[in-house]
Amino acid sequence: MSIPPPPEPQGPPTQGPESPQDQPPAQAPSPQASTPYNPYAPPSQDPYASPAQDPHIPYGAQPQPPYGTPPQTPYAPYPQGPQTPPGPYGPQPYQTWSQGYTPYNNPAPLNGMSVAALVLGILCCIPGVGVVLGLISLNQIKKRGERGRSMAASGMVLSAFGLMVWVLGATGAATGFWDDVKDSARNNSSASPVKGECFDAPSGSLEGMTYDFDVVSCDGEHDGEVFAVVQMGSGSYPGDKKVTATADDKCYALQDAYAMDGWAVPDDVDIYYVTPTSQSWSLGDREITCVFGNTDEETSLPGGSLRNDATTLDSDQVAYLKAAHVLNSALDSAPDARYVEDDLPGHKAWAGRVSTALTQQADLLESHEWPGGSEKPVAALVKDLRAAQKEWAKAAKASDADEFYEYYDKGADLIDPQKSVTARKALGLATTPPSYDQNDGGGDAGGDAGGMEV
Repeated sequence: MSIPPPPEPQGPPTQGPESPQDQPPAQAPSPQASTPYNPYAPPSQDPYASPAQDPHIPYGAQPQPPYGTPPQTPYAPYPQGPQTPPGPYGPQPYQTWSQGYTPYNNPAPLNGMSVAALVLGILCCIPGVGVVLGLISLNQIKKRGERGRSMAASGMVLSAFGLMVWVLGATGAATGFWDDVKDSARNNSSASPVKGECFDAPSGSLEGMTYDFDVVSCDGEHDGEVFAVVQMGSGSYPGDKKVTATADDKCYALQDAYAMDGWAVPDDVDIYYVTPTSQSWSLGDREITCVFGNTDEETSLPGGSLRNDATTLDSDQVAYLKAAHVLNSALDSAPDARYVEDDLPGHKAWAGRVSTALTQQADLLESHEWPGGSEKPVAALVKDLRAAQKEWAKAAKASDADEFYEYYDKGADLIDPQKSVTARKALGLATTPPSYDQNDGGGDAGGDAGGMEV
């Protein structure tokens, strides 16, 4: 078998005209694309190929652009840099999105008022000012187009919070203060000492206004000693005159329950009272505090308590003093008219009360069993009381002032304090009669009462 010779290499077509019969039939371009493994294959037809390219010309024989002409890239990108979004008619020309915005390199000025509002809001040194400055700065920012809106808003919030804390703190402090005052008025913890306590007044005087007392021991000098506490009724404040009148009546009536032996109370001791004011009344204060003090309201009492009642006396002493108080109460009910001629009916009624009290006193003394050393002196005293009762009963029926004086003088002599000294001495009670004021109806502590308001 013979091998045919290789075909003659074909060169480029000869120059010159040829007849159609001499030309070979047209060959379709090879469908094989140019790849790294077949560099001599003709390039694939590209829709983006240059019009100058001819698929019938070998790849290496393509015409080249003149030297220096930049190659054309079929997929050239858009120009670099920010682009506007494509519009309805395709991409728009290059431009900067600055419409309605301030360029970054030219910021709007910062509003100074907003800075001040934020600083004051943080410091809270002047509550509420940051709110005012914040409102002003927001108005300026809106008109001038300045920056600082968030700073102004933050300053307003912080300043409002600081103002709220300040108000609550002030209210809390005030509330706490008035709660202490109410507790003091209601619980009697500091506004008034309790029964049996001694105290010093802050001003050193038992006259005028006070809000507090310093409780001290009764063993040393002190300004006052509480012997009774009276509770007034509820309702609206009755007025200063009504409160004072109530205190005067109650305190005088209660002094004997604390200092049963009026003879043991020094002559320079007077009665004072602490009364509520309209302000303390609104806080719940309803107490009248009855106090022993010196007749000179700026002078202290000597050391030692004035209390002598069932807690310090024996049963015989208490029995004797209870009987004596019946008569003392009747004597203290004398009419306001100093002379009988000015109010004869009033004095006659008073004499009737004294006559009844004398009978009651004598009955109480006779019904008690006295120890041996005091039995006879008490019996002698009862005899005088019975005789005095008859004279006072006649005075209560007197037809005129002269007749009243006649029986009154006889009855008064029979109840002279000196007639009870022997019985008192036998019972171990005080033996020095107090000096009675002419305005006093026979009470054991003479003098006019004074008052303090709390």
